Amino acid sequence: MIRIDHAPQAQFGRDDGPGQEHLRWFKKIELVEGQNPDLTGHDVVLIGFASDEGVRRNKGRQGARNAPAALRAALAPLAVSTEQAHVNVADLGDVVVNETDHDPAADGPGDILAEGQQRLADNVAATIDADALPIVLGGGHEVAFGTYSGVASAKKRAGKRVGILNLDAHFDLRAADRPSSGTPFRQALEAEKAAGTELSYAIVGISQPSNTQVLFDTAEEFGVRYLLDENCQESDRAEVVRFVEEYAAGVDVLYLTVDLDVLPASVAPGVSAPAAYGVPLPVILDATRAAAASGKLVAADVAELNPEFDLDSRTAKSAARILHTLMCNHQKEQS
Repeated sequence: MIRIDHAPQAQFGRDDGPGQEHLRWFKKIELVEGQNPDLTGHDVVLIGFASDEGVRRNKGRQGARNAPAALRAALAPLAVSTEQAHVNVADLGDVVVNETDHDPAADGPGDILAEGQQRLADNVAATIDADALPIVLGGGHEVAFGTYSGVASAKKRAGKRVGILNLDAHFDLRAADRPSSGTPFRQALEAEKAAGTELSYAIVGISQPSNTQVLFDTAEEFGVRYLLDENCQESDRAEVVRFVEEYAAGVDVLYLTVDLDVLPASVAPGVSAPAAYGVPLPVILDATRAAAASGKLVAADVAELNPEFDLDSRTAKSAARILHTLMCNHQKEQS
C-alpha cells in the first residue's frame, strides 16, 4: 500500500514546443495519487521524504525538510535526449515528518521519525515489487533507514544479499540513544544481524577529519569497505568506478544512497555539513552511472540538500544532475 502525506505537485520549465526533440523532465513525469496506484510501465518512481527530525537530533543545521520541492524544481527543466525518452517516471508525492508534532519524550512506538520512515519503507517496497526503481528525495540522511527498510521488506529481496553503497563524507554509524541522521547504517547492519540475513555496506568519499577514530573502528567491526575522499579525485575516476563495479558484483541487490555533503562546498554549499575537500561532481556521476548500470540497483535516494543555505541553487542543480544520470542509466535488476 502506498502511504503518502502530500500529493504530488506539477512542475514546470521552459517549453520549446511539442515532440521528443524538445522533451524535458517536467513533461515526462506523471503525477500518481491514491493508496493503490497502478505503477505498471513506470521505470522510475519519485518519492519525497520531507524531514529534518534526524538532522535536528544529530545537531546539524536544519532545513532539509524543504529539499524534495527544491530537487523537483531543479530536475524538472533538464532536457531529455531522444535516446533517454523511453524512461517513464511517476511521482507519488511526499512522506512528511512533521516536527511540530514532536514529543521530546517519545521513543520507539509513537516516535514521529520511526513512523515516517515506516511510511517511506512501505512506499519503497511497493515500488520495488511493482518492478520500478524508487528514487527517494530527502530530507536528512535519516531517509536512508526508511529506504533500506523498504528494500529489506520487498518481496523481491527474499533470500538475496543486499548491498548498500553510500556516496558520503561520513560513515553514519553512530551509536546513540535515539535514531538520527547519523545512525541509519548502524541501524540497518544491526537489523540484518538480528534477522540472520546478509547485508554489506560500502562508502565512497569518506573524510578522515570528519569521522572520529571510534567510527573508523566501528566500520572495521562491521566489515565496511570505503574509499577516502583523497582517493576519489579526478585522477582516480577509473579506480572509483572499479570499486563500485566490484562491490555491485558481490551482492544480489543494491541500494544507492547519495549524501550531497560528499561534494565540495563550492559545488554543494546547501547541506547540513559542507565539505572543505569533497569528491568532485564528475567522480560522483561516474560512481552513480556505474551503480545504475550494474543491473543490481533496486532503490536509491539523495539526501541532505538544505535549500536555506544553497547559493544560486548550486546544490540543487548538482543533485538534479545526479538524479538525471541515475534515471537515464538505470538497468533493471538481472534475474
